[in-house]
Amino acid sequence: MTADRDATPPIQAQGLAKHYGRFVAIRDISFSVPKGSVTAFLGPNGAGKSTTMKILTGFLAPSAGTARINGIDMAEDRIAASHQLGYLPENGPLYPEMTPATYLRSCAAIRGMSGPALRNALDRVTMTCKLDEVWNKPIRKLSKGFRQRVGLAQAILHDPAVLILDEPTSGLDPNQIQLVRDLVRDLARTKTILLSTHILQEVGAMADRVLVVSEGRLRFTGTPAELAGGASIEDRFRELTKGVVA
Repeated sequence: MTADRDATPPIQAQGLAKHYGRFVAIRDISFSVPKGSVTAFLGPNGAGKSTTMKILTGFLAPSAGTARINGIDMAEDRIAASHQLGYLPENGPLYPEMTPATYLRSCAAIRGMSGPALRNALDRVTMTCKLDEVWNKPIRKLSKGFRQRVGLAQAILHDPAVLILDEPTSGLDPNQIQLVRDLVRDLARTKTILLSTHILQEVGAMADRVLVVSEGRLRFTGTPAELAGGASIEDRFRELTKGVVA
């Protein structure tokens, strides 16, 4: 039984589709993310990345197909699956009047954490996300880079095995991007990570596997080297997405 669980991909999408009336956001999306990998989910704006991630995290119900986190069907047992999962949505909502300390304690309370487990979790995310200097500052006064780190701290507070990050470097300056990249690499030592992006430079900087989606369909899955195929990632991306500008 343990061997079977260990062999189960931490993230699985099987035949995912999402329809809004006649509009089809995604169709027949199937892939798995291997344990211990950092997989970049690439595509132009509006390609279906965020829709797919919202289904994987249980924020949307699929029109068809199945999403599983560590073998748990998200539609059948969302609570159990969420214990395995940390999620950072694009432009994740924070409470500007709170401090990182009060916000993260509130997130921990929602998850039922208390006592030594709570203190250990707060110490861990403070150190991992380097939040010491802003721990008691109002979130509204923090730079976007620090706000993103607070969002990441929320995502890893319960020490999940799987992380799903939606555009984690969007809108950051070069120094802030580097800090987030370093943090993702550090987290990848112990977690399986799927991150969406439309920034092609993120592939070489953070990922060892790549998914490319365009017009709601999965166009490629493989390694960055396989994606480039002897050309440049930029050229192959344009080919796979029919020249749509990301």
